[in-house]
Amino acid sequence: MPNILPDFSAGRLLVIGDVMLDRYWHGSTTRISPEAPVPVVKVETDEFRAGGAGNVALNAASLGACAELVGLVGRDEPARLLRERLEHGGVLCRLLEAPQHPTITKLRIISRHQQLIRLDFEDNFAVLESAGIEQSFEAALPDAHAVVLSDYGKGTLAQVSSLIRLARERGLPVVVDPKGADFGRYSGATVITPNMTEFEAVVGHCSDEAAVRSRGEALIEALGLEALLITRSERGMTLLQKGQAALDLPTRARDVFDVTGAGDTVVAVLGTGLACGLSMADATALANTAAGVVVGKLGTATVSLAELTAALTATH
Repeated sequence: MPNILPDFSAGRLLVIGDVMLDRYWHGSTTRISPEAPVPVVKVETDEFRAGGAGNVALNAASLGACAELVGLVGRDEPARLLRERLEHGGVLCRLLEAPQHPTITKLRIISRHQQLIRLDFEDNFAVLESAGIEQSFEAALPDAHAVVLSDYGKGTLAQVSSLIRLARERGLPVVVDPKGADFGRYSGATVITPNMTEFEAVVGHCSDEAAVRSRGEALIEALGLEALLITRSERGMTLLQKGQAALDLPTRARDVFDVTGAGDTVVAVLGTGLACGLSMADATALANTAAGVVVGKLGTATVSLAELTAALTATH
């Protein structure tokens, strides 16, 4: 891993995918409802953050990189709040409106630092509404140094194969945070970053490390990838690269408080590192360190340049 961080301000990351508003209602709980055996929360604060691909872009921007975001939103109040949060965080927005659909919103009720329930407001975007995505993406490509595709399975990346092809034709590294059991959709990408559960859903249960490696290498070959990065919770990460020895990175988390959005941070830092010219291994090591920072925070979170620098210093 590099001892000196790259100049993130020189990197330009293009993020495309499912954007969402993460909303948090915080309040105190002092009694049980007489209507049902559930706690009564007196809501005291209403907080909102950018989630999904929006969180990826914010993570890149918080490191000082130029982050541009392409995605779909509704024509509603959550879309306004989301755009406001992203622009305040320094993200260049290319958000297309789909008036017939609500902006994807996840509302979490929090009391005493614990999540009690999550309410989802969403309706998958139709292929028709994702049609303008490819044009917006293509228009943003000339300024990009790397691309991240953040797939939450909500319909924004219906044309994902075309998006990968367009970016690779320009010689740009393409990082994919995948969703679902059809990884064939991501053929030709530079690297995909499934967690262990997602990886085994595609290749089958791996009883030992040898199986992880052999099946991972077979997946790289089948999809025409350059690398595969498997995130493994408390076991850290495993990076497999074509023609190279596997790289196992232990987790850098000191306190695991909330894993929400940790995958967003991983692909953001990985993509930003590649945009700045780092090798796949060095960019992965930085992403691993960044993930160790954000899991110590409550809810969807970003890692700042100062936090990343401090975390790196602590490991040396």
